[in-house]
Amino acid sequence: MTRLNGAALRLTVFIGESDTWHHKPLFTEIVHRAHRAGLAGASVFRGIEGYGASSHIHTTRLLSLSEDLPVAIVIVDDADRIRAFLPHLDELVSEGLAILDEVDVIRYVGRPAGAAK
Repeated sequence: MTRLNGAALRLTVFIGESDTWHHKPLFTEIVHRAHRAGLAGASVFRGIEGYGASSHIHTTRLLSLSEDLPVAIVIVDDADRIRAFLPHLDELVSEGLAILDEVDVIRYVGRPAGAAK
């Protein structure tokens, strides 16, 4: 079980929901690579409205349904482990934004392997 306390980095990657990697959602590939890299955890959040460098607004509003809503992938771990993961983003993300924030982890607790849910 990974332990994480105190100073850490939060990596947030903003991409479009329709962005793909080898015919699969790009956010799925990023999460699976983070998992294989042994990072503490990753979550994907789907936005309801937003725009990026293209200045085109994507929204869930009924009259302008979008199939390319904004997606944020958030990964938190030790700074060295996050920085070692960044080359994956260079390979995977052709359009988007990646940011790093220093954070303080105050609680990170998981179930032991094999524990009942």
